[in-house]
Amino acid sequence: MRMDRIDRKILALLEADGRLTVTELAQRVGLTPAPCHRRLRELERSGVIRGYRAVVDPAALGLGFEVLVSVTMDREDAGTITEFERSLATVPEVRHAERLFGDPDYLVRVATADIAAYQRLRDEKLATLPGVQRLTSTIVMKRVVNERPFPMDRPR
Repeated sequence: MRMDRIDRKILALLEADGRLTVTELAQRVGLTPAPCHRRLRELERSGVIRGYRAVVDPAALGLGFEVLVSVTMDREDAGTITEFERSLATVPEVRHAERLFGDPDYLVRVATADIAAYQRLRDEKLATLPGVQRLTSTIVMKRVVNERPFPMDRPR
């Protein structure tokens, strides 16, 4: 989808406040509600906007202990990778996981109540996933940049 300046402004505004009404959004981008609504629906239909959600404070849920886990695989055949990724996706404490080029093979962000809960998760679930050779855990001290909006002023 080709996006213009107005589409990018719509995206920037929604990243900052996903609860804006179409009327508020239209006012801020200089359109009437109908064309703004059409643009918004097209951004959703084309997959540029993948969804809407509330950003929840993990500490408020008792899950303020975060760990970045580097996963090195002992084998990387297609079956093992597929099974590892499928199994990893079933672990509720996993907040984010990425497959990487190079070493480590995966970087996984997990949230637990405390270090004891993480230790159980690591030993009983993560270390037993298919193909895992090594887990390296790094405790998150502080988030410096957190879910920053994408820069919208760059042309494609």
